[in-house]
Amino acid sequence: MDQADQQDSLSAPPHTRAAAFSVHVFTALGAGIALIAQLEAVREHWPAMFGWLGVALVIDAIDGPIARRLDVGRVQPNWSGEVLDLVVDFVTYVFVPAYAITASGLLLPLAAPLLGVGIVVSGALYFADRRMKAADNHFRGFPALWNAAAFYLFLLRWPPALSSLAIAILIAATFIPFHVLHPVRVARLRGLTLSLIAVWAVLAIYALVNDFDVGAPVTIALCAIAVYVAGSDAAIRLARSFGI
Repeated sequence: MDQADQQDSLSAPPHTRAAAFSVHVFTALGAGIALIAQLEAVREHWPAMFGWLGVALVIDAIDGPIARRLDVGRVQPNWSGEVLDLVVDFVTYVFVPAYAITASGLLLPLAAPLLGVGIVVSGALYFADRRMKAADNHFRGFPALWNAAAFYLFLLRWPPALSSLAIAILIAATFIPFHVLHPVRVARLRGLTLSLIAVWAVLAIYALVNDFDVGAPVTIALCAIAVYVAGSDAAIRLARSFGI
């Protein structure tokens, strides 16, 4: 930070600086939520763990717009909101879900610890990749959404061999440059995307309240929305290549 930035930040009223810093505290609260989720995971209270990860997801969704509205980067230049966000995202999106996936008993026993290591290593590398987002705000590769992957692992409860294979494929997909929809920042079909995400949230809460004991219609709807998020960009590009 140069001297001009320092003087600019000091010229802000104390209450403005306090409000800006409170946004960083709010973001950091996500790490505390992750600890609570981890404690629930250790107790094998899986729906509670996902519930707390959902709270962290809400914090992650709203702290950015608040920070931009309060111009936090200018008012509090000594604190990097970008770095803080990445730290919190790693524990909520990667580390806690990796533990749940590894300790759930849903994978092959011999493969589980190796896949768990693969999740956290690939997730750390992904978060450090400056190319993780394309110019149109799509994610490049599987975007380390291991909280979502863990949710579907518990929802579908495939045979351990198939679940292990699916996790291995997702680890590899982290480094494959296909595009995955960012539900908020991608402008194309944003209205449809946000509507589907709202439906997904309601159905996901229903699944957690019922300890994942839901019928086929709910499971199919949740999977269909996941397919839309993961594959809509590829489908649109394919259609355009055929002139549709």
